Amino acid sequence: MALSTKLVMRQGQSLVMTPQLLQAIKLLQFSNLELAAFVEDELERNPLLERAEEAHEPYEPMLSTAYEAKDGHDFGDPEGHAFNESSEADWNSESFATDRGSMEASLGTELSNTFDDDRAPTPGDHHDAGLDGYGLEGAGLSATSWSGTSGLNGDGEATNLEAYVAAEATLKDHLAGQLAIATSDPVDRLIGNALIDSLDEVGYLTDPVEDIAQRLGTSVQRVERMLGVVQTFDPSGVGARNLSECLAIQLRERDRLDPAMQALLNHLGLLAKRDFAALRKICQVDEEDILDMLNEIRRLDPKPGRAFGSSSIQPVVPDVIVRPLPDGSWHVELNADVLPRILVNHTYAARVSKVKAKEADKAFMSNCLQTANWLTKSLEQRARTILKVSSEIVRQQDAFFAKGVEHLRPLNLKTIADAIGMHESTVSRVTSNKYMTTPRGLFELKYFFTASINAHNGGEAHSAESVRFRIKQMIDQESAKDILSDDAIVARLKEANIDIARRTVAKYRDSLKIPSSVERRREKAL
Repeated sequence: MALSTKLVMRQGQSLVMTPQLLQAIKLLQFSNLELAAFVEDELERNPLLERAEEAHEPYEPMLSTAYEAKDGHDFGDPEGHAFNESSEADWNSESFATDRGSMEASLGTELSNTFDDDRAPTPGDHHDAGLDGYGLEGAGLSATSWSGTSGLNGDGEATNLEAYVAAEATLKDHLAGQLAIATSDPVDRLIGNALIDSLDEVGYLTDPVEDIAQRLGTSVQRVERMLGVVQTFDPSGVGARNLSECLAIQLRERDRLDPAMQALLNHLGLLAKRDFAALRKICQVDEEDILDMLNEIRRLDPKPGRAFGSSSIQPVVPDVIVRPLPDGSWHVELNADVLPRILVNHTYAARVSKVKAKEADKAFMSNCLQTANWLTKSLEQRARTILKVSSEIVRQQDAFFAKGVEHLRPLNLKTIADAIGMHESTVSRVTSNKYMTTPRGLFELKYFFTASINAHNGGEAHSAESVRFRIKQMIDQESAKDILSDDAIVARLKEANIDIARRTVAKYRDSLKIPSSVERRREKAL
């Protein structure tokens, strides 16, 4: 059969991931903070989008009777009465006195304490004059009035109130100020600033001294000497290269760094394992002395720089709120505070479309309108999907909400996806970085998806999270004379009809950051 080239037309179907579809998938996975940042960018980029609270309300004019002239009067009140001579006299009464003395008497302080008059006087300023001196020319306010009454400075700009707010002190600024006092040599200051720049947020030196010396073209000894100077700065322990050196610096300042304490700092690994018998042997001290040394170490700060310039912590805001109802069921709702409220300004879009413009401008506005409509629909679809998934999770884990963690059931993504008719990947994206507040606390949606552990004598399987909770309860209730080993925990769990291996118990115990039975026995022996 001869081979030849020819054109063939075929018809088929394929899934095309459009940019809008990709963005909709990404929106579903966003947390509320990421979503808020994305919406802010879109509001700045798209002129047809606006916040719901900023949407222009229909203009409703006031009642004409309040301001229209009646019976030939120029200005009338709502009943049509004109201002008479007595009302005009009220403007000239003492209650509306505008001289400096009367105003200071009414305010109870000097005008300089109330208004911003630090600028140099300009022509036309008459602070001691009467009505006209404050820019109240005759009977009306002047647009170029005194800066103190309008909140403007001498250049006509508004006073920057943020300039008077104290800035948060950072660790590097705090140390740089001490460095300027500690040495006057410009080379030493350069080395000191390089060392300060190499500190992390908790105050530890991250770069090796040799690398800093090579980068600056100086000797290692000089860098070491300046590092010793930096380590004397406040807070105590800053500039250390490891935990042992950080604690040693603090103990040295307290005059508590004796050979026994130094030996203890050199074997912090044994302290972490709570091997106090080995520590007593190494430090050559008795039990009472080792307890005093441990109490001294507990009073130290292993992270001396955390009080300076720490990044602001964003609190977790729940996306879903679960409340109990009187009939024993649960009410699931979205948290309206984290849902972005944006609208499409169709009025502005229609107004712009009527104007004769270039093809590029028309294409831009058409693209903006299409993007705005897509974004509002995607946000609405995202909210509906989160509510649907959350409602099904509450239905599946009803026993947890009613009775506690021990009754948490095994649950996977496929169970939720089959129940609500969605794909597992969609459920996975919905439950990422989303939180639910319940009467039992705040939980991430992924918390409710746990592995299944078989029952020992058959029956309903147990949730891995509930088994982990049982292990923690057993260890918390153990006494110093009866420390539970992993084998003993396995035996007790089998009595509760939970079939679990010893290595699984050890894995769950490590995930809870609970030391082994040997380490717990050493700790509780003190």
